Amino acid sequence: MTSENQDPWNEGNPVPLYVITGGPDSAGGAFNLVTLIATRSEPDPAMQPEQAAVLTLCTYPLSVAELSAYLSLPFSVVTTLLAKLVEEERVEAIAPVPVAAYPERGLLEAVIHGLRKL
Repeated sequence: MTSENQDPWNEGNPVPLYVITGGPDSAGGAFNLVTLIATRSEPDPAMQPEQAAVLTLCTYPLSVAELSAYLSLPFSVVTTLLAKLVEEERVEAIAPVPVAAYPERGLLEAVIHGLRKL
């Protein structure tokens, strides 16, 4: 068994990555490592295997970092694939909750204190 069969992405051979993404594209800039991806449709038999894998893996929301690890593909390739899937409305990108959206600790403690009094 050759090393190419063991490792689907070989850093010394960029041609397969170019084929997977369909060429250079900067549309993947809208994603970060913690953006959650959720499937909105079933895989199509005519799809690229990588795109079908994303749809299969994301039946429960996964982060872009997790997808990159599961697919053994670089982050930039995964974001390019995701940009195409979002454009086709096959997946939904869910932005992470910003830290400012969490309630303050004092408010949570007041709520807990009030609940204990009940």
